[in-house]
Amino acid sequence: MGFVLPSTTSYVVYKSSSTIKSKKYNKRNYSSVSRVQVGGSKISSWLSNRLLFQGKEINTTRKTTTKYWIITVSSQTALEEFVNCSGSKGVHESAGISRSKSKVLRNKGIERPVIIGVAADSGCGKSTFLRRVNEIFGTKVSQSHTPQGELVTVICLDDFHTLDRKGRAEKKVTALNPEANNFELMYQQIAALKEGYDIMKPIYNHQTGLIDPPELIQPNHIIVIEGLHPWYDARMKQLLDFTVYLDISDEVKVAWKIQRDMAERGHKLENILASIESRKPDFQQYIDPQKKDAVAVIQVLPTRLIPDDTEKKVLRVRLIQREGIQGFQSVYLYDEGSTIDWIPCGRKLTCSYPGIKFHYGPDNWYNHDVSVLEVDGNFEKLEELIYIESHLNNTSTKFYGEITQQLLRNSSAPGSNNGTGLFQVLTALKMRQLYEELTGKSIAPVLV
Repeated sequence: MGFVLPSTTSYVVYKSSSTIKSKKYNKRNYSSVSRVQVGGSKISSWLSNRLLFQGKEINTTRKTTTKYWIITVSSQTALEEFVNCSGSKGVHESAGISRSKSKVLRNKGIERPVIIGVAADSGCGKSTFLRRVNEIFGTKVSQSHTPQGELVTVICLDDFHTLDRKGRAEKKVTALNPEANNFELMYQQIAALKEGYDIMKPIYNHQTGLIDPPELIQPNHIIVIEGLHPWYDARMKQLLDFTVYLDISDEVKVAWKIQRDMAERGHKLENILASIESRKPDFQQYIDPQKKDAVAVIQVLPTRLIPDDTEKKVLRVRLIQREGIQGFQSVYLYDEGSTIDWIPCGRKLTCSYPGIKFHYGPDNWYNHDVSVLEVDGNFEKLEELIYIESHLNNTSTKFYGEITQQLLRNSSAPGSNNGTGLFQVLTALKMRQLYEELTGKSIAPVLV
């Protein structure tokens, strides 16, 4: 149910003590109106009985569960009807799901949104990984709170926190604790996106620590949900087409988090260390168990090449790949199913101290058969990765050298000089292949 409004004006619908009215404002003067702007949308209040619209009374069929938002897309402005779901309560009472299927399904030719889950603790490289994913898909996303592009949308599940930063401190719970998250709303809204409905999704503001008013999110070809609990709720696992877990050891995690939170967020060292310690019990209880069900796990560990290494600049990285998953074929080195240790340093690969070592072989991961590909050490010259690439199989590349090209395109990104970047690229390539198999559509490779 929607109403097309003139594109030159904005309508604010609000509720007074006695009636519900609609008032017209010129867009230039809209800043003086007591309403919140989120993205390109203007928020209206709840509708209870009726709506006065351009002098006409419009009856609504629901008295307490229907709300309208003024949605601006391109040159048209439309009044779109949203309804509550069972998770729309408390601080998320303004969240909703559109009554009708989204028009973007037809406009963008979307038949089946593909939903991908990426789980990890805070500061474990999710943002870097997702930038590589967007590179593989050859798409750009907006710089808004929720990155959205022509092909990919990335939803941060922190937006489903039910407690702001102050509230968590008062209750002495971390954001990892299920008590601080709205799993019901998360499930309802991700399920709605997969079925082709628009949602008004809440926002958790990382800068202020507050819960902001919702934003419009529409279905897309690929929707990545990333955060602490993508499949903590068993129902969420049924929605996800592919799952990735970024498993960073405590020693490496501390080094990364200090670097990120001090350099990018201005946090003090003592506060960072205290936060890490306070999160450990909840991480082990609520977040870490998700890795046993992931299709792909990128595990980052201290090197074994340097005894008693304290700097953590050289890393051992493992790509753990579930076997027997429909549509997913594990990457292997030389001979599939064999156990291989390989030291490629020499004429074709430059290696400074302490060198580099590869391992590949079958293994067992939480009672699942897996294949493990491992790199211990750093790559000195990324252009020489073409030599490594030529010995990998089932990579899902579309041309010879695509892996090397992707690493060179993002050479300054964290992990590009070790197995982290290599395995992030390989995992993103698997996502692309899965999307093509599920939708029957082809993604053109990025050519330089």
